[in-house]
Amino acid sequence: MPLLWYNPHMTTEQPTMTEPPTLARNTLLLSLGNIGSRVFGLLRESVMAAYFGASGEMSAFRVAAQVPTLLYDFLIGGMLSAALVPVLSEYARRDRREFVRLVALLATFFFCALTVLILALQMIAPWLVWLLAAGFRTTQPELLTVTLGLLRWSLPVAWVLGMTGLLTAALYALQRFTFPALATALFNLGIVLTAPLLAARLGVVSLVLGLLLGSLMQCGLLLWDLRRAGVALRWQVEGRHPALWKILRLYAPIAVGLVVSLLQVGLDRRLASGTGPQSIAWMANATTLQQLPLGLISVAIALAALPHLSQFHAAGQETEYRQTLGRGLRMVLLLIVPAAVVLWLLGTPITRLLFERGQFTPADTVRVVAALQIYVLGMLFAAIDFPLNYAFYARNNTLLPALIGVFSVAVYVAVALALLTPLGYRGLVWADTAKQGSHVLLMAILLYQRVGRLGTGMGRGLAAVLVAAGGMMLTMWLMVHWLTPLLPATWLGDLLLIGVAGGCSFAIYALLLFMLRVPELSVVLAKVRATFTRHS
Repeated sequence: MPLLWYNPHMTTEQPTMTEPPTLARNTLLLSLGNIGSRVFGLLRESVMAAYFGASGEMSAFRVAAQVPTLLYDFLIGGMLSAALVPVLSEYARRDRREFVRLVALLATFFFCALTVLILALQMIAPWLVWLLAAGFRTTQPELLTVTLGLLRWSLPVAWVLGMTGLLTAALYALQRFTFPALATALFNLGIVLTAPLLAARLGVVSLVLGLLLGSLMQCGLLLWDLRRAGVALRWQVEGRHPALWKILRLYAPIAVGLVVSLLQVGLDRRLASGTGPQSIAWMANATTLQQLPLGLISVAIALAALPHLSQFHAAGQETEYRQTLGRGLRMVLLLIVPAAVVLWLLGTPITRLLFERGQFTPADTVRVVAALQIYVLGMLFAAIDFPLNYAFYARNNTLLPALIGVFSVAVYVAVALALLTPLGYRGLVWADTAKQGSHVLLMAILLYQRVGRLGTGMGRGLAAVLVAAGGMMLTMWLMVHWLTPLLPATWLGDLLLIGVAGGCSFAIYALLLFMLRVPELSVVLAKVRATFTRHS
């Protein structure tokens, strides 16, 4: 994760005419940094699949490792976008000295709160395992003991992630986006290093040690770069700072919504553990594949736009606010739709290429692809949902997203209970997709009621993307059916199929977008050319 980098040329003027290329540049920086992180992430997943496959122990590790992730999402993830970045952006724009003091105050608060929380969770770890993985009792009871041990080792990771999350928020407030994406590669590198070295002696515990090593490497990088930037964290205690209360006020509705979401995740893990010891591992592999484009595209664009949206709203520049949000949504659609086409039609060779080796069998590939093809639909909904959520956060409105989140969890529960018996773990995937769809639909309606149209071009842009995606899908389908019998049934054949079919299909997609005169295509290509020209 990140660092703090002060830009001495940053002014207090509101961005106006220079904002569009700034958004594209920041998005590109986040995406390029995320590419490195995601490559290491896929390498990490491939290493785990090779050494442990989709075994029951792998499912136990997924449950234990999810606890630090859930804690991060609850304490930092939701607060970062909903409260930390908007408030810190305001202070960074007005007064750097006050900004640094606020960061130190927050670091002191998080240090103490996270320490107390981790110690408390260590004491109630057996109850956490029962809540998250009680289904193992009916499928493979010994996995409960394995999960408990892994959970105890995993909890310190949450402390480190929480502190680095705060630094990430401070960096985003300064509109510095490169290092947060680059540093996450170190987190993924931890397992890549520890699994080959320690798996034979420590088994699945080596993966938890990899998480701890990766998080510590992140933290070390951030502390070094923070000091290099001349922003020193110090012990700061001040209970009445106005920013603290504003952050807590903005975060309170999000916290309530996240509690409900955490209950949904816990229910999901518990139901999945009852459908078979391998189900959680299959679902996790499919989730990894669909989260790759989400992180590279939707999250990157939303995070790049959030500081701009916050500043535009604070300055009363509603026209610029709508234009920025509309531009971000069009860029998301432009990039996420072809990614969905690739995962839908090339999911099997991609899964085989990345995971099918060692303990990961062809039968596991079939189960992962079955989940992935459902997750792809939910990925489209989630990609649009990220910018919509951040648009509300930039307006200091965290209550409505939280309430909609509670409603969408109710949708999940209803669909999951209805489909669990006939479809097993795939019923849970459908439930997650229904949750995403209901959430984005309500968010779009409520946002339209508050800000109106997001400028001209949304309908035309969506129609152009769908037409181009249709041409891409037809091209890819024909090439897959033509090439598959001609290529060897090996990893090289899968690589050639992905490269040739995917490359030709993307070329058709770009050509159709160019013919339809989609302006966002020109912006993306111009920024890519400028970036590579500058670094060549």
